[in-house]
Amino acid sequence: MANELNIDPSTVVTITRQYGSGGRQVAEILARKMGVRRYDRKVVAMAAENLGGDVDFDEVLERSYNAPENCTGNIGDYAYERVPAHNRMYIEQAKVILGIAKEGGAVFLGRCADYILRDRPKTYSVFIYANDAFRAARARSDQYGDISLKDMDAVDRQREQYYAYYTGQTWGAPVNYDLMINTSKLSLEATADLILDYVRKRQGKE
Repeated sequence: MANELNIDPSTVVTITRQYGSGGRQVAEILARKMGVRRYDRKVVAMAAENLGGDVDFDEVLERSYNAPENCTGNIGDYAYERVPAHNRMYIEQAKVILGIAKEGGAVFLGRCADYILRDRPKTYSVFIYANDAFRAARARSDQYGDISLKDMDAVDRQREQYYAYYTGQTWGAPVNYDLMINTSKLSLEATADLILDYVRKRQGKE
């Protein structure tokens, strides 16, 4: 499928998204067009399995974006056994992401995949965002459970803290991404096509 699109079959796209921007659907559409798998919650499940023991997946998933408030220091400073549980989960997720990317093409949604794969060739990072009116309209839909824009912003703050804690970078800062797309100005299908067009143009010069 990737060859039919005139892109390298080992291409990986990471998508970071503002809550309510449609980034999850964009990732799904993009993965289908590329003929690869989309990874988001699956990464958490695989990491939890690697950690072993009696793991409650729903609890792990709920806590997977929690950034500790009172922890400092580089996670690489400690022996693995002494690393706090939240850090061990991040480490295992990073291992899973790196392992999947080593095998070939994929689309990753969130999980700091853009940072984890920043040195991998044929990897392109995208940030998806939208204006408040677009997000508020989606917040009222069944897909989001009729939540408020304030609730969406709270989720984004949690993601921002998580990203900052584990990467030392600013979530949503343009310097961290190859491409930033406002989905309130473009359909989700067209957004996926724009990403593919960008990848083709980049690979034509690499």
